Amino acid sequence: MGSAEALHELQKEQTEQTRDRTAPVNPLAPDEGRRVSLEEYWEKWYENPYPDIDVSYEWNNGILEAKPLANAPQIELGFWFLFLLGQYLYSRDIAQLINLETGFVLTMEDVTEPSGIRKAVRKPDIGIILNSNPVPWGRVDQRSFAGVCDGVVEFISDSTQVEVRRDTQEKRRDYALTGVQEYYILDPTSEHMHFFQLTPDRQYEEIQPDAEGVIRSQLLPGFQFRHSDLYELRALEELALDEVYQGFVLPKYQESLAARQRAEQRAESEAAARQQAEQRAESEAAARRQAEQRIDAETASRRQAEERLQSLEAELARLRRRSS
Repeated sequence: MGSAEALHELQKEQTEQTRDRTAPVNPLAPDEGRRVSLEEYWEKWYENPYPDIDVSYEWNNGILEAKPLANAPQIELGFWFLFLLGQYLYSRDIAQLINLETGFVLTMEDVTEPSGIRKAVRKPDIGIILNSNPVPWGRVDQRSFAGVCDGVVEFISDSTQVEVRRDTQEKRRDYALTGVQEYYILDPTSEHMHFFQLTPDRQYEEIQPDAEGVIRSQLLPGFQFRHSDLYELRALEELALDEVYQGFVLPKYQESLAARQRAEQRAESEAAARQQAEQRAESEAAARRQAEQRIDAETASRRQAEERLQSLEAELARLRRRSS
């Protein structure tokens, strides 16, 4: 069996596994595995397909795939990373984000398809669209992105091995083929935490952290994070004091903190100057007191000398009178 046929069989097997697994046991996504056309998907399944069930479907080559619900640690990590990205983009107007179940179309060459083309609609947990992207984004009437995201972040879906394979293998392959420059998989358990960047031959290679565990994005210059912080989820106020994040996290807070520190240093300098002035005044007062005491002592000594002289003169006069 050739590689193209093997890929086709794998995709067929994965589709059948999805149908068999979800159709009878997942009332929250009753149509997962259903085959629909792309036109039907956009019309009926892309947004709010049921009036009483909160489910979101992606479309993969004609098959509906439900986006699994995240657990609490995955949501917490995802929001932390979203806030971090938001801080970066607040300070640099170079990209916009999509999330909240906004989808975009992936078109890939596939020799196993009669048309030679395979398509999918993915709804990334976070999509990054550079301002330089050839397809504009941002109109109020847009509910899907007509281009290809420059970067994608997915929160791992790990309820089943099918979901894990979808994030770590299928989406990784398809995002690379369609030119998504960076693909991040967030996993609070660390088992499937990955950060990929695209090579010239449209393959993903792992972004390696530096000696201090810092991962730096090539897509977003200056956006960086310490790998260990993805587990610690430190507060933004704490990150703002860390040199890794000082370039973009809470700049106004940093300015306010720096201004307060300058004011405190100025107050301390003024207090030290006042203390020095007081000490100098006390020293001068003490010197004056010592001088006054010295003058008083000298005055008393002169007075005593004058009194002795007067006494001697009086005694001399008395003796002269007696001798005469």
